Amino acid sequence: MLSGSKAGLVSADVLRREQQELKRHERNNKHLEEESRHSETVFRDKSGRKRDLAQERLEQKQKAEVKSERDEQYAKWGKGLAQGRQQQQNVEDAIKEMQKPLARYIDDQDLDRMLREQEREGDPMAEFIKKRKAKENKDKKEKPRYNGPTPPLNRFNIWPGHRWDGVDRSNGFEQQRFARIASKKAVQELAYKWSVEDM
Repeated sequence: MLSGSKAGLVSADVLRREQQELKRHERNNKHLEEESRHSETVFRDKSGRKRDLAQERLEQKQKAEVKSERDEQYAKWGKGLAQGRQQQQNVEDAIKEMQKPLARYIDDQDLDRMLREQEREGDPMAEFIKKRKAKENKDKKEKPRYNGPTPPLNRFNIWPGHRWDGVDRSNGFEQQRFARIASKKAVQELAYKWSVEDM
């Protein structure tokens, strides 16, 4: 039988011996049972080495933190950095305006500055101020631009960089695309003219 005892009709002596043997076997395994009750589970990887679960959890947590920071950064970039700065500036301006008193007097410097910065049509001094601002902006460093012959068109209307040597190294895709667009437009125009010819 599965328990290790003999099957069928058994005498009382044999049954007593089997029970004593079972009790002795249980006593011998009692210390193993106690040891295994308080022991921790050992996890191993495919190669048979012990795994440090605490270290793995820590690494996973660090990876998750890095990933969440990166996702947050990409979400921030996706919304637009300039728009985010503009929104922050609007909030700061609104808070600044809320702290001011409701009534604005003639000696309010913010109001005076705002009114001076407004450009009005027909203002004789506006031209002079524009020229002065343009001159100030000219003094600031500008990024260099390409100054050679007119570059070939591209579908994004991007001007080449200032270091471009003027050699077109494309495979001709842009020219084919523009030719296709032009021929399609010409066919549509011709079809339209033909359709309204009778009228």
